[in-house]
Amino acid sequence: MRYKVIKVGGALLEDEGRLELLCRKLAKIEPPFMIVHGGGIFAGQLAERLGIPCRMIDGRRVTDDEMLRVTVMAYAGWVNKILVARLQALGVNACGLSGCDMSLVGAKQRVQEGVEWGHVGDVVHVNSTVLELLFQNRVMPVLSPITCDGQGGLLNSNADGIASAVAKALSSRVEVELIYCFNKRGVLRDMEDENSVIPRLTPVMYDKLRQEGRIHAGMIPKLEYSFVAIHAGVQSVRLVHPDELDNPEAGTRITGEE
Repeated sequence: MRYKVIKVGGALLEDEGRLELLCRKLAKIEPPFMIVHGGGIFAGQLAERLGIPCRMIDGRRVTDDEMLRVTVMAYAGWVNKILVARLQALGVNACGLSGCDMSLVGAKQRVQEGVEWGHVGDVVHVNSTVLELLFQNRVMPVLSPITCDGQGGLLNSNADGIASAVAKALSSRVEVELIYCFNKRGVLRDMEDENSVIPRLTPVMYDKLRQEGRIHAGMIPKLEYSFVAIHAGVQSVRLVHPDELDNPEAGTRITGEE
């Protein structure tokens, strides 16, 4: 049996038509699987309406006190429950959770010299036992990237990083496929050409593309966490468009070998 950890990008959730197609694709996947979602677009829109400035560093959101409230409302609230409701309507026994619930994902506040990240959390543990119990009872977790520090504080963690950490934790017991599902057909050699998908990406290829400026800032965390997962023993890592979720040959496959 292979577990699937599917990270869904926020851009797929903002449009009603794309959201509907995504959920229909997810509903056809054979259990057990789980979803980890972002929602940065919703958080950004909500912050703009509230007059709260957004700041990003290398594709990662800086989270001050006000932005923390925004991300909790957007990720653990609206985005999470919309996904759960749509999947339930399609017959998926989905359960909306955050990293705080049942201590599923614990994190510590990021500390980096010269950078004030605010309430940004880096994952330190995953409660894979609880996840396996949910899978065994045919419950499909839908996990938002809100985590906690174990001392009552909330943190905003990168959803790509959570998906990678969850896949790593599960892979110590079962075979796991990590899928990053977003609005491109895979990693592209040319951002303007949807047909320029790179079918297989190695660390050396990634470094070269990044040096050439061919990797969009928002893709950097996704790819870095992909390589972390594959080097930690996750059996399969793919980046793919939702239209091709059911095609194992589609998208870009991440490998640790040259």
